[in-house]
Amino acid sequence: MSNTVKIHPSIDAGILPALPGFEGGVLRCKCASEKVEVTISAQTAHNHACGCSKCWKPEGALFSQVAVVSRDKLKVTAHEEKLKIVDPGAAIQRHACTGCGVHMFGRIENKAHPFYGLDFVHTELSGVRGWSPPEFAAFVSSIIETGTDPAQMPAIRARLKELGLEPYDCLSPPLMDAISTHVAKSRK
Repeated sequence: MSNTVKIHPSIDAGILPALPGFEGGVLRCKCASEKVEVTISAQTAHNHACGCSKCWKPEGALFSQVAVVSRDKLKVTAHEEKLKIVDPGAAIQRHACTGCGVHMFGRIENKAHPFYGLDFVHTELSGVRGWSPPEFAAFVSSIIETGTDPAQMPAIRARLKELGLEPYDCLSPPLMDAISTHVAKSRK
């Protein structure tokens, strides 16, 4: 398989493993000065390549790389005044820097949502190694909505598999199970 299909700058060269005992780091926006900083005080989970049209993607990337962390382990530590929610009506409230547009974190405020209590983060914004690696690719077909030629999809799925990222057009089976479990419990 060829490396000509580019997924994401942090994924294309190969996926690095998590470092044992890794306890987080600081995420920084892309502004030249007065950077928004978000401190994460734990390892992330469910890291994945996401093709949805809502996630922030670096320039030229087909997918975002996004993971989750418990919301009590995330704190805005610099220039919080520069953050604005991209779409107040969305399930995930994506807090973006008004200077550079980078999404610093996404938060679910609906307490009935299965993922309430988890914040979505882009670990490549930290510049340090050790975060949980991407495990799968979600919402793969959605990249067509953002301009990808449908004829490229077989090569993109093949590249994702070559990288060890099983492509899904939803979330991974364990996350879909968690959603269904939450729904079932809420009906009792």
